[in-house]
Amino acid sequence: MTTVVTHTGLLSLRSLRTLSRQPAYLMFTLVQPMVWLLLFGQLFRRIAEMPAFGGGSYLSYLTPGVVVMTAMMTAGWSGTSIVQDMERGVMDRTLTSPVRRGALVNASLVHQAIVTVVQSLIMVGVGLLAGARYDGGPRGMLVLVLAAILIGVVFAAFSDAVALLVHQQEALIAVAQFLVLPLTFLSSVMIAPSLMPGWVADVARYNPVDWAAVAAREALTDTPDWGLVGGRIGLLLALAAVMAWLSARAYRVYQRSI
Repeated sequence: MTTVVTHTGLLSLRSLRTLSRQPAYLMFTLVQPMVWLLLFGQLFRRIAEMPAFGGGSYLSYLTPGVVVMTAMMTAGWSGTSIVQDMERGVMDRTLTSPVRRGALVNASLVHQAIVTVVQSLIMVGVGLLAGARYDGGPRGMLVLVLAAILIGVVFAAFSDAVALLVHQQEALIAVAQFLVLPLTFLSSVMIAPSLMPGWVADVARYNPVDWAAVAAREALTDTPDWGLVGGRIGLLLALAAVMAWLSARAYRVYQRSI
């Protein structure tokens, strides 16, 4: 166990060192979410005036959803570093070293979690400067960041598993692009469930992006329904564990193929 933790720490530091040399990458990942938050927040602000919306500011409603969406979108690219390691021979050398296989999975997910925390805090700060307000205070913010981390871990593990199975950047990017928009629009990221078509609201109940958005948004209200928050966070934890297991299995499949 100690060895896995040590190896996870070393591999996570390697990933973070690489990221620190490319800070522009982190900033570019925030450009599109900023457009969604600042442009869509203004374009659709009058949606909040509709009786079925339930009151409040649309920007306050939208910000947690955009934070969750940003975590999902960034995590979808996680597998690209694995494909690059394959192409450069780094992966083969790593697999022939004493590095524990569990540490390879853990390090990727820890790296994604740290990136998600940084992105989430920036997006929340921008939302506050733009006029969003949250009655849930620091406790609600912690739940928001936790929900973003969990959805990021889910999609990072999925992306890693796909990368290990397809071995191609193009295929991995196609899969990520195929999932992002449908999962976003089949959730309450942009619009309240009460304003959705019935079938979309039904599908959203099984969408992990919606679980994260609902948990984050509910925790930021002045009187959160903690049962609802706990239920959605529990579902995300279970799904993250399943995806991490699948990612570990994909490493074994790749190792047997070389």
